[in-house]
Amino acid sequence: MAVCPACGKELPGQFPFCPYCTAPLIGEGREHRKTVTVVFCDVTGSTALGESTDPEALRALLARYFERMRGIVESHGGTVEKFIGDAVMAVFGVPVAHEDDALRACRAAVEMRDALPELGVQARIGVNTGEVVTGTQERLATGDAVNVAARLEQAAAPGEILIGKETLRLVSAGVEVGPVDPLELKGKAAPVPAYRLVSLLDAPARSHASRFVGRAGELALLAEAWQRAIEESRCEFVTLLGEAGVGKSRLVAELLAALDVRSVQGRCLPYGEGITYWPVVEVLKQLDALPSDPAAASSIRSLLRETDAVTSAEEIAWAFRKLLEEQAPLVVLFDDIQWGEETLLDLIEGVAVLSSGAPLLILCVARPELLERRPSWPVSVRLGPLPEEEVEELIGGQVTAGLRERIAATAGGNPLFVTEMLAMAGETDDVEVPPTLRALLSTRLDQLDPAERRVLECGSIEGEIFHRGGVQALAPDELHITPRLAALVRRELIRSDRAVFAGDDGFRFRHLLIRDAAYDALPKAVRAELHERFAGWLELRGGQLVELDE
Repeated sequence: MAVCPACGKELPGQFPFCPYCTAPLIGEGREHRKTVTVVFCDVTGSTALGESTDPEALRALLARYFERMRGIVESHGGTVEKFIGDAVMAVFGVPVAHEDDALRACRAAVEMRDALPELGVQARIGVNTGEVVTGTQERLATGDAVNVAARLEQAAAPGEILIGKETLRLVSAGVEVGPVDPLELKGKAAPVPAYRLVSLLDAPARSHASRFVGRAGELALLAEAWQRAIEESRCEFVTLLGEAGVGKSRLVAELLAALDVRSVQGRCLPYGEGITYWPVVEVLKQLDALPSDPAAASSIRSLLRETDAVTSAEEIAWAFRKLLEEQAPLVVLFDDIQWGEETLLDLIEGVAVLSSGAPLLILCVARPELLERRPSWPVSVRLGPLPEEEVEELIGGQVTAGLRERIAATAGGNPLFVTEMLAMAGETDDVEVPPTLRALLSTRLDQLDPAERRVLECGSIEGEIFHRGGVQALAPDELHITPRLAALVRRELIRSDRAVFAGDDGFRFRHLLIRDAAYDALPKAVRAELHERFAGWLELRGGQLVELDE
């Protein structure tokens, strides 16, 4: 049965739009090439289990097993693609990619393994990451990554999890692995590297090892906010907004290092159960104190599950605010609040607006997606790309002139992109894009409205610089090209640029990596068709080239 490529739900029939999420279902772009992580989990000894177990009891046992495995996979944001006999095939990254899909898959695999004893079965698990084709009529992701995941599962011992090399590259900081000899897998010409997943590690702190360049103006704005809080004995509310990798966390780290001030911080998690107040609990544990008011202290104890007393969101917010006021002067950092639930965002705003008589700096860090949920959220500092000269300073003399130029052009002023590519720089002038950045870019694409993504993909056919007319030629049934392009500008994926053709609008991808990600996601057959159509449009417009100033 066909599925919607946007929301992943099965379609009850042929429709021009998904009846669940209204995504368009006609035209190019239904199929995509995506990097996903595949998990295979198969019961071992099922034949012997069948011989020794009554058929009805066996059926009930396997039903519990399948239900539990599906629940675990879905709780980590994965999708169960199918059940094959006693095996479960799950995919992370379909229908929507997350930047930590590989780590989610490993977390799910560990939880699946740990659940086996109570279910009364033994199983082996394989995890592999690679490129597949998704969004096909038959729903299932297809590609070598799927086959290798199945082979890893077959090579694992009962109770063991084997992960592939590409998976390890994405999760190396978050897992502990054991050595395994390269595997001779059926259908593979060469031995395949594999690793035994032993355990999960705590999330590593963000590294700030690279040099800090620029941002003097933004750093001064944050420091001035703290100075006002001290001088006026008030609460200052500052939100620092910027895309992933642009240097928000590094800027905050530099601020706190420069200020001689006590600070606490909490970070929102992208998914999980019972995480509404996760950042608040982190802050409370660092403060290691309770409000002096008995009622407020009772609410905090209830939140920390130190008492059975019942409390409410209003009481928690009030109690938390009172505690911060008593602990002032204090900087309170809330990171990644674009993932925060509405209750948490209301709490943060309430603390900022209602606190009085105490020097506090409530500093929030977020990606632009926050404003899609809360358009009225006040933003104090927008962190944009580094200018060209500061990118040059960040790269330094570590690489050849040719590679330095390529990295600068590819990164588009994003410090994370620069440092990650520098870390992988080799002896040639070729730029290698780390898998972590590919995952991040894929996530940004999957967050787009399907129509916006189609426009972006059509633009990628022309290149880093493209034109509204070219997009219209490649998507003739799209009636709202200009609003879609404007939305992509607001999302900071593209920006206006000088047109090469008279009477047209020009645009440029903010990062060459975004253009490459959009282009690479298109199936090769679709690329070929779009290139042919673009060549026809270009032939018609060739005489309208505008002479550009050098």
